[in-house]
Formats: sequence, structure tokens, C-alpha cells
Amino acid sequence: MATKEKVVDLKPTSITDEQLKNIQTTVSNINRSQMEIGKLESQKHSLLHQVNGLQEELGKIQAELEKEYGTVDINIQTGEINYDVEANKKD
Repeated sequence: MATKEKVVDLKPTSITDEQLKNIQTTVSNINRSQMEIGKLESQKHSLLHQVNGLQEELGKIQAELEKEYGTVDINIQTGEINYDVEANKKD
């Protein structure tokens, strides 16, 4: 009866501690960055809703100004109304 030789596998069974630490640090940094992106996206979503509400409010103000003054062409620095004389002229 022939005896079988046992083959010894000399491949490493794990990576080095330094390599493991490097991977763990990198994955941790990726996770932290993704959480920060999620936080920023949530803030962005809230700000978009806020801007939408402010645009609706501006629309109401403009409607009131147009009803009262016939135009919404107003210098927001001075409050001066710009009546377009040519457009309002009746021939």
C-alpha cells in the first residue's frame, strides 16, 4: 500500500495588521462621508421646501402690488415703481 504525501499549503491565512488597519480606516471614512452626504441632502431637501414657500409668498405679494399699482416692476433697492410709459400709452 502506497503512502500519500501530505501537501502543506504555505499561502498566508490573513492580511497584515497594518493592511487590516488601513482597510478599516478607509471603510470607516467612507461610511462617515456617506452619513455626512445624507445629512446634507436632508438639509437641502428642507431648504428647497423653504424656497418654494418663499416663492409662493413672493407671488402673493406681486399679485397685491399688481392689483394696487398695475405693475410688479419695482426696484427692490429703492421701492421705486417703474411704469412702462410706452406699454401703458393708449393711442
